[in-house]
Amino acid sequence: MDLQYLVRERKNITEKTPLLILLHGYGSNEEDLFSFTPTLPEDWLVVSFRAPFSTPYEGYSWYDIDLMNAENRIDIPQARKSEQTILENILKISNHYGLTENETHLCGFSQGGILSYALALQNPELFSKVACMSCYPEEKLLDNISKDKKKLEKMRFFISHGTDDAIIPLDWGRKAADLLYDLGCYFTFREYMSGHGVNQKNYMDLMDFFGE
Repeated sequence: MDLQYLVRERKNITEKTPLLILLHGYGSNEEDLFSFTPTLPEDWLVVSFRAPFSTPYEGYSWYDIDLMNAENRIDIPQARKSEQTILENILKISNHYGLTENETHLCGFSQGGILSYALALQNPELFSKVACMSCYPEEKLLDNISKDKKKLEKMRFFISHGTDDAIIPLDWGRKAADLLYDLGCYFTFREYMSGHGVNQKNYMDLMDFFGE
C-alpha cells in the first residue's frame, strides 16, 4: 500500500541527505506535523505520511481505538499492518531519492509516537533520532525488540509528555524511561505543563534535539 504524504524537498539531494519521517496522531492528517518544517534543519528531506484508515470528521488513524475495552484498547493487527506499511514506504522513498548513506529520523505524536517506539526498537539499524511525543510504548507491539546493544545505543530518543494529558496519562508515558534505560538507549525525557499537545517550550526543545 502506498501512503499519501507531503514532502519538503531540498535542492541538492545526495545519497547522504538526512530523511525525517513524520507520523501524526489519531484523527489528524499529514498536514499536522508538517507544520514543523520551517524550523527543521534546512538540508533535511522531510516526509509526512497520512495514516491509512479513516476516522470520523475526515481524519485518519494508524489503527482503531476502543476506549471502552481496557484489555484491547487498540487494534493490534491494524497497528502491525501500519508498521509494515510505514517501513515499506520509507524504503520506497529512500530508493526514489537514492538515499543510501543517510540517516533516517522519526517523529511521532500520540498514535504516531506509539508506532515510532515500535518501529525504532524493532528496527534500530534503520533509525538515528527518534522523537516520541504524548504517547507511550505499547507492550503488545514490542514483542520483537532488537537485542543488538550496539544498534540500540546508536539511536537517540526525545520523549515529551504533558503533565495534564487527559488522553494518554503521564504515568503511561513515563514507562518509556524505564524501558529505554533497560535497553541501554540514549534518551531525554521531558514533561511540560500542557495537555495532549505540544506547547512552545516542547516545540523549541524538539527543534534543539533535531538540530544537535
